[in-house]
Amino acid sequence: MTAESGPAPGAGASAPARRAETFVSPGQDTRFDGPTTGDERALLVGFLTAQRATLELKCADVDGALARRSVEPSTLSLLGLVRHLADVERRWFRQVLAGQDAPPRFSSDADPDGDFDGAASDEETVTAAWRAWREEVAFAERFVAEAPDLDATGVDGWRGEVSLRWVLVHMVEEYARHNGHADLLRERIDGAKGL
Repeated sequence: MTAESGPAPGAGASAPARRAETFVSPGQDTRFDGPTTGDERALLVGFLTAQRATLELKCADVDGALARRSVEPSTLSLLGLVRHLADVERRWFRQVLAGQDAPPRFSSDADPDGDFDGAASDEETVTAAWRAWREEVAFAERFVAEAPDLDATGVDGWRGEVSLRWVLVHMVEEYARHNGHADLLRERIDGAKGL
């Protein structure tokens, strides 16, 4: 047993589990099975894919509680994170890199926190959020796969000229930060803990 692997498979039920092993059973988690050597694009895409899968995992099986807020006065919720990350995906891949006129789906100049504030637990809102997120992820995946190289650029009003490489690194950082929020939000809902 290593410090990172935890108890060996088949260890007695009374063996204590590390915090990271209580959310997904060891051997069943394939989120981080991406490449560890080789092509830079494949490595970056692998990390981003793992972070996207982590968001989905943290939101799984809690549909009715996805809009539950963390603590007052925060409007942070798992559903708010899904809506926010749909807008983030849309911004960087559609607006900045592809140059499309694609306004945010959930926030606006008049309601800059609409992604979080509008997160409600009704089925229509939940379904729309997941649909939007999946559509934006699918667009981003196609864009990255079809880009000639990681030096493809777009212009952002905040950062100026940015490369696809920079956007991929930024997206990994964006998801990783918000997945830390998702860890705490999910634990508050039903006690589920882990990576």
